[in-house]
Amino acid sequence: MARYYQQDIECASREQIKALQDERLVKQVKHVYDNVPYYRNLMDEKGVKPEDIKSTDDLHKLPFITKADLREAYPTGMLAVPMKDCVEIHSTSGTTGKRVVAFYTQKDLDIWHECCARAIMAVGGDENDVVQVAYGYGLFTGGAGLDGGAHKVGCLTLPMSSGNTDRQIQFMKDLEATILCCTPSYAAYLGESLHEMGLTPDDIKLKAGIFGAEPWTEEMRRSIEKSLGIKAYDIYGLTETSGPGVAYECTAQAGMHINEDHFIAEIIDPDTGEVLPEGSKGELVFTSITKEAFPLLRYRTRDICVLSREKCPCGRTHVKMTKPMGRSDDMMIIRGVNVFPSQIETVLLEQGYTPNYRIEVDRVNNNDTLDVFVELSNEMFSDTVKEIAIKEKELASAIKTMLGISPKVHLVPAKSITRSEGKAVRVIDKRKLHD
Repeated sequence: MARYYQQDIECASREQIKALQDERLVKQVKHVYDNVPYYRNLMDEKGVKPEDIKSTDDLHKLPFITKADLREAYPTGMLAVPMKDCVEIHSTSGTTGKRVVAFYTQKDLDIWHECCARAIMAVGGDENDVVQVAYGYGLFTGGAGLDGGAHKVGCLTLPMSSGNTDRQIQFMKDLEATILCCTPSYAAYLGESLHEMGLTPDDIKLKAGIFGAEPWTEEMRRSIEKSLGIKAYDIYGLTETSGPGVAYECTAQAGMHINEDHFIAEIIDPDTGEVLPEGSKGELVFTSITKEAFPLLRYRTRDICVLSREKCPCGRTHVKMTKPMGRSDDMMIIRGVNVFPSQIETVLLEQGYTPNYRIEVDRVNNNDTLDVFVELSNEMFSDTVKEIAIKEKELASAIKTMLGISPKVHLVPAKSITRSEGKAVRVIDKRKLHD
């Protein structure tokens, strides 16, 4: 039986959701226009006034916001309330430039935690569960969001943060954790470590995992489910829009429900910015309609996905998004071909390899090179150079079939690729360093 945290809104009719979005959008546009000079200037440049926005049908008239805007407005240029009304900040990792700092009022935090509570209950959680939060705490949103959500549901919360794998597994066993929250790459690592300690999924009580903060494939999901003996669920969010809980999977495991009472989702053509019809694949854009401190209108996520309103067996009526199929900005163009790391991961897992890999792209004599380093599991590791060479050739051929270009594959011993406790660093593009 499906469980809900706020059933009235999670199962509201399309008409109710649309009416709520219309009302909240009109109010939010006025709030942003009146209080955020940076965005007011963007609207003025586009010739749009708050009174031009009467419903979600007018959303397309508003200008987009990008990460570049947030960097330019750093640190407080996008703040829509006085600083004294804010109670918390979170920040992006800054891996792609200047950090983005997001501000929260108490109401913002409450709403965010409610969204995460919905995610926990959507995977079958309730107040009897023990939730082990192994996302990083601090400026990163992962730990704080799921911690707050677990408290709202009334679960016993283990605020582990990331790392210290031995302690993670000890607490998981001793305190009988039932739901694990962390990055998928760390979940895979915990599964490996459990196995190495001579333990099996029967030795722990985990039943579900809520994994996000980095892209992962269906093959990786199945691999984690097997190694930990759980059902693995996706959660989606961005620091810019609050953090995890913008969208989440239910027990159907068939796309993530977007919390439409707080966020309006659009799909656009990443090149033209044109809004695409429902069911199209394109770039996801979010408008936050209830945030007070840091409300973003038409924020370009750079994530490529598809939205679907197909009826869900769980009874929730909010639109669903697919797993991101790559990003309009982490897409690598190698020898003129668009390549997403997730495509390579899919091939590795289909061929029975571990999801521990690293992609290196370089340019030698004006030609792009693509090297894929993949760990062999202990079972697969063979001492004969000849057998490894055959496996490398077979895997290179499978990757070429997927991508249309030939990589050089290097099979390396288990544990030789550095593990990540935060976001896994999958791609090293050396071309950017000397172009």
